[in-house]
Amino acid sequence: MRKKAALTTISLMIVFSGVGCPFHLDFLGKDRMEEVVLKESGAREKILLLDLSGVIGVMGDAGLFPRKDGNILSRIYYRLEEAASDPDIRGIILRLDTPGGEVTASDILYNEIWEFRSRTGIPVVALMMGLSTSGGYYIASACDAIFAHPSTITGSIGVISIFPNIEELFHKVGVEMTVIKSGKMKDSGSPFRTMNEEEQAVFQEIVDGFHEDFLKAVYRGREGKLGMEKLKALADGRIYTAPQALELGLIDDIGYFSQAFEKTLELTGLRRARVVTYTYYPQSKTNIYARRLDGSLSWESRELQQLLQTLRSGFYYLWLPQLRE
Repeated sequence: MRKKAALTTISLMIVFSGVGCPFHLDFLGKDRMEEVVLKESGAREKILLLDLSGVIGVMGDAGLFPRKDGNILSRIYYRLEEAASDPDIRGIILRLDTPGGEVTASDILYNEIWEFRSRTGIPVVALMMGLSTSGGYYIASACDAIFAHPSTITGSIGVISIFPNIEELFHKVGVEMTVIKSGKMKDSGSPFRTMNEEEQAVFQEIVDGFHEDFLKAVYRGREGKLGMEKLKALADGRIYTAPQALELGLIDDIGYFSQAFEKTLELTGLRRARVVTYTYYPQSKTNIYARRLDGSLSWESRELQQLLQTLRSGFYYLWLPQLRE
């Protein structure tokens, strides 16, 4: 195990510009990820606890306290690579607490987990926390087994495409937008005008295609546990409770960390193992339920707010009930 850090590096950068003197506080921790033991067993073998929390996307953190290791894709990728290089890592528990997110980012994480399992032979068990919907379920389906807490909300299998329309607002404030384009479809989805039927049909076709990709990914991961026809019937975008998800075959069991841990041991053939995690913030670790296991804040308090503030046109595997037709 790497040596634990006693203090977090604190740096203060003052950036001068022609419009003022903004400053940036950087509480970034260590320069390299460190391994922290969350649960000791006396065994050499280790089970890695990996957190995937927040809205899934490729944008990095903004604001006063940016993350040391970038966006959610880089966080998961770095930790999977670290685990693959450690012969004592015998299994991974992927703990999910996410409403989903961007289509491409969700698919990349699904593929990274699938490829990791294929090339290393290390099993990955998904453990859903309070919320693991849409893109969160998409990623979970790449794992060897899926556990949910008794109060988990999951499902929301489907795609949503978001195209804000501020045309009426512009009319009210007297703003007129002139667009010069090379073809009639070039500004499809523009927020400055109402979408016509032909454009809606184009975007619907794209959404339907992404939905088919979602179904194929889940079917691939749940092969032998969930048939395609049954999957299509339940994949209308609705959410499910943990008992409902278990009955439908979306998950394998309902339980807590201890049950997911026992399942991981079973898949690895081990009788016991230490539970570890990787972090740039070692002083924040005390046990498996400590906040900020990877240095992140809860998505409810920050990342969802950021999403709602910066929501842009695009395609999402996302449960976002704030949106209304």
